[in-house]
Amino acid sequence: MAIVASGTVTLSPASSELGIGPLLRGWRMRRRLSQLELALQADSSARHISFIETGRSRPSEEMVLRLAEHLDVPVRERNALLLAAGYAPHYPETPLDDPSMAALRAGMEQLIQGYEPYPAVVVDAMYNVVAANRGITMLLEDVPERLLAPPLNVMRLSLHPQGLAPRIRNLREWRGHLLDQMDRQIALERSSALRALYEEVAAYPVPDRTEPEHHEPVPHFALPLRIEHDDQVLSFVSSISTFNTPMDVTVAELAIETFLPADPATVKYLQSMSM
Repeated sequence: MAIVASGTVTLSPASSELGIGPLLRGWRMRRRLSQLELALQADSSARHISFIETGRSRPSEEMVLRLAEHLDVPVRERNALLLAAGYAPHYPETPLDDPSMAALRAGMEQLIQGYEPYPAVVVDAMYNVVAANRGITMLLEDVPERLLAPPLNVMRLSLHPQGLAPRIRNLREWRGHLLDQMDRQIALERSSALRALYEEVAAYPVPDRTEPEHHEPVPHFALPLRIEHDDQVLSFVSSISTFNTPMDVTVAELAIETFLPADPATVKYLQSMSM
């Protein structure tokens, strides 16, 4: 599957209107740091942090970026902090189909194709599919065309009652995992679009089908995805990778999810399918 242009996650219009103080305090509270602890990490003073949070002092652009770094603020939200402090955004947001992204696109394609026959997918911050290998397209066989229309969305595909949901043997557990993952992301990114997606997929009815009483032992090291394909139950554990120290919003919000076979039967089945 070719790489397609990534969507965007828009912040609430209130982000910059709040001012730097409330936003900074919100991030500090999320990270459970005192003003003194943050000040020591950022080579500042608790008094200065207090003045910024209460609006008595306007931080320099360098200070905003330094505080954001120590608070591990996502790149898009760092731009929001800068805007709230009266500065221009520091990080660009380059479309994936821009010529400057050619090396990135090629590298991701090579990575996920090299993972075959096991499934691998690249998604953006809205869980829209940016790229997928043949292991993923195999799992999407028999999914209705309307669910495969762009933008292809992993959450809709996984939880829609006409998507993969009826074939996921441990759907209630896997659904809970996906919704928790989205909920954590929403807590970090004030995105109305992401919240709307969460509410949409959380409202999907859950098929009555449950896991049989007698089934293969669940790997103790991670929650597996147990999914049917041609009467064969495949078992995977997933791993999500992101880019280290991204300097672009688009790159910062990309995630590569790889599905590792969790049992020998799944390995054997996928290898036979690739011959």
